[in-house]
This record gives sequence, structure tokens and C-alpha cells, in this order.
Amino acid sequence: MNNFYFPYSRPVYSPLGFGLRNVFPWWITTLIIILIIWDLVWKGYALWKAAQNKQKYWFIALMIINSLGILPIIYISFFSKKSSRRQAKT
Repeated sequence: MNNFYFPYSRPVYSPLGFGLRNVFPWWITTLIIILIIWDLVWKGYALWKAAQNKQKYWFIALMIINSLGILPIIYISFFSKKSSRRQAKT
């Protein structure tokens, strides 16, 4: 039973019944991909900083809330502990 037909409807070939190429123009798809990469980079860096600083609640919040990089940037800028690297005097 390769082609499953609903009564009085068209055949279903994919879960949504259509491909993404037919829904969005190429530039919107490109923009979405760029925004996903932007969010992954900021979220990854913020999660790494929160884990290093042992800030469990920030880690959970950063993991759950998707804000296109806004919350991770706020966390990194204002709430993460600054690393204090001391330079050796010569």
C-alpha cells in the first residue's frame, strides 16, 4: 500500500503534504538558516560560560528560552563572571 489516500482528498506524500521549497522564497529560507546559526553560536558560548561558572539556573534558562541570541548576549555581557587573568610582571 504505497499511496495512501484520504477519502475525498489528494494523496499524502509527506507529513505536511508539501515541500518547504513551495512555502518560502529562497531568501527567507537563507535568513532562517543564518538566524539559527547565530543563535547556536551565542547559546553555545553562553552555556559554556554558565557551566564553567557553575550557575545552574542560568544554564537551565539559557537551555530552555529561545531568544535568537538576545538572552545569551545579555548573560555574557552582564551576568557572567569575568575571567581575571593576571599577567606576570617582567
